[in-house]
Amino acid sequence: MKNNYWLLSFLLLGCFFSSCKKFSYYQINPNLPTQADPSLLLPNVEQIFFSTISVENEFSCRYMVYSESADNGQYYGWTRGTFNYTNLSQVIKMEQEAARVNKPNYKYLSKFFSSYFIVGTTQMFGDVPYSQAEQSLLNNNFSAAALHPVYDKQEAIYLQVLNDLKLASDSLSASGGLINNDLIYGGNITQWKKAINSYYLRVLMSLSLHANDPTLNIAQRFNEIVSNPAKYPLFESNADNAQLQYYDIAGSRYPYFNSSEAKIYYLMDNSFVQLLKGLNDPRLFVYGAPTINATSAGLTPTDFNAYNGVQGSAVISVIQQQQSSGNVSQINSRYYFEPANEPSVLMGYSELQFLLSEAVIRGWITGDANSYYIAGITAAMQFSDYSFPAAQGVPYTGPLYSDNDIQTYLSQPAIPLKAGTEIQQIITQKYISMFMNTGLQPFFENLRTGFPVFDVAGAGIINQVNGVNAVPKRWMYPIDEIGNNAVNVNNAIKSQYPNGDNINGVMWLLQPQ
Repeated sequence: MKNNYWLLSFLLLGCFFSSCKKFSYYQINPNLPTQADPSLLLPNVEQIFFSTISVENEFSCRYMVYSESADNGQYYGWTRGTFNYTNLSQVIKMEQEAARVNKPNYKYLSKFFSSYFIVGTTQMFGDVPYSQAEQSLLNNNFSAAALHPVYDKQEAIYLQVLNDLKLASDSLSASGGLINNDLIYGGNITQWKKAINSYYLRVLMSLSLHANDPTLNIAQRFNEIVSNPAKYPLFESNADNAQLQYYDIAGSRYPYFNSSEAKIYYLMDNSFVQLLKGLNDPRLFVYGAPTINATSAGLTPTDFNAYNGVQGSAVISVIQQQQSSGNVSQINSRYYFEPANEPSVLMGYSELQFLLSEAVIRGWITGDANSYYIAGITAAMQFSDYSFPAAQGVPYTGPLYSDNDIQTYLSQPAIPLKAGTEIQQIITQKYISMFMNTGLQPFFENLRTGFPVFDVAGAGIINQVNGVNAVPKRWMYPIDEIGNNAVNVNNAIKSQYPNGDNINGVMWLLQPQ
């Protein structure tokens, strides 16, 4: 399935619950090492989990349009996903090695990575195996029973994640030893605490429809973090972003550098273009490119009239016809000409500010919601104000908007929060900020809040509910589970989805309390 960011972003082969060789095979294979210092495992784990950039997500989130052929993500025609527990096994191996050599800080980083993994997985499917699967990996138990794990309830998964993240933040310390080979923060423990605490707030906000759940105590947990910055530091600027940098070095370049498809077939979705144009948002200049017709007419790259999108939900023949007319913007050339480009962000400072703003609106914390919101927009625009030197015949143009332009944008009457539309405004700005980053987070935010409204009006849309085009709510369980863990997966389906395992089933997370 093209829209599976665990499968497509991480690009790891194999599966834990399948006919593939089990992880135990690699532990006993005489040609492979069975022990390694956790510092040697950390870079690979970081590259897996911080690789959040996938153009497939952009199609599903209505940022961009694919014009070569019909794309299931674009047309909401996906069916089954993939668990990819191989990713989790890498993290558990690092935790095992941390215990073996008594380097506990790697154990607490493992808690963060395993939490990030399972949150993304449960958001895709609903109930999934976790506690038994995790224990089987930790204990090297690959018995028949261990390979057929029961499914944890989604609420129980979130409760464990919250506890694990809290443990990780509370326990990371200088006494836990140096963190070597760290690609993200260079071993800085305070920076990791900021990342874990900020991500903890994201997880809490993802539970907003269950804010009154007495077991989760969402508002209390949120306030506990925000009200004690000495113990629970949070991101303070873009410099704190949890992100993976790219470099002009083989194996470390931007994912779409020199991509032939990007140069030809990656177009801007009209709904996104119109959103940016309606707000006079100069990020359009660094996200997209002027149309061929606009360039021929002499319009500059900073003229909003130079940009136009195409309806991503239209049938592919219509999209191709409009592209050939020269009146559709492609993705900005920097995404395929610049080898370094923007970093891959797992979570950033701007998102934290939007979370704090929403938390104030929901009454979880005190503060000025508009100030947090404006700080989020400012940080997002500063992050995206990207320019790159001349490369492969593309002239250097310098920054396409300035700090003054950011202030002009913020001073527009349409920007400050307004009573009754605060959540919509916050989520819309968060959505704009996540272009070509953060994986499927904008999609999950749409499912949680309904904002922004994703276009499904075109004739290309495959998924329907009661005969009406619709955005799917989830992915169906992997085919491997149907064959290898049938009893448990069928029990999970029956307990969650009355209409069976389909992409329109509404998981517990999305059911208002």
